[in-house]
Amino acid sequence: MTDIVFNDKNQQPDDTLLAEKLGPSFSHWKRLRDHVREEYDTREEWKFYGQKYGWQLKTFLKKRNLFFMIPYDSFFKVVFVFGDRAVEEIQKSDVADSLKKEVANAKKYAEGRGLPIDVRDDTHLSDIMKLLEIKINN
Repeated sequence: MTDIVFNDKNQQPDDTLLAEKLGPSFSHWKRLRDHVREEYDTREEWKFYGQKYGWQLKTFLKKRNLFFMIPYDSFFKVVFVFGDRAVEEIQKSDVADSLKKEVANAKKYAEGRGLPIDVRDDTHLSDIMKLLEIKINN
């Protein structure tokens, strides 16, 4: 298991700390965050979920949770939770087959199926943008 890098409740991450810990993947963090800010009327909130889960950036559209961005050492995760309708739309989309399979096989909870995506490079950035559209529209 990879360790969370920001697990001190008294030190909320900022761009300087993120750039230091994420390294080259910080440019992808910034690109995704900037895209979401420019395209949608979203708000962000850093939340501390305890030492085990650390600081996570939660992005909302009005009051609706869109996704989490979780910093690790040299990469970050984007975590979506999708309801049944969105899962159906993902299966019909041109999102990578590996992501379709992962969300289809994810355990179903009351709030939906979780889909964590590791972002180490730009491999899944276009898929993340598509998943965001699906999330917003379903």
